[in-house]
Amino acid sequence: MNFKNLREYLAWLYFQYLLITGIYVLEPWEKSIFNSILFTAIAMVIYTSYVFVPIHVRLALEFFSGICGGQPESTVALMN
Repeated sequence: MNFKNLREYLAWLYFQYLLITGIYVLEPWEKSIFNSILFTAIAMVIYTSYVFVPIHVRLALEFFSGICGGQPESTVALMN
């Protein structure tokens, strides 16, 4: 894909974003505020997922392995 096609594709994606969200009818300063709020919300979701999801997955795996008959860790087994 050459640069011109990539540029046209990105312009098309941006146009679709404007149409789907309906912000094409807003003033430029309103678009800036809307995009800033949207970007901030997406950034917070990504950060929260990165920080907290692995912890919850680990805890869920420990919980279900205990329910399903998993062997509890033993300090004796770790020493051998």
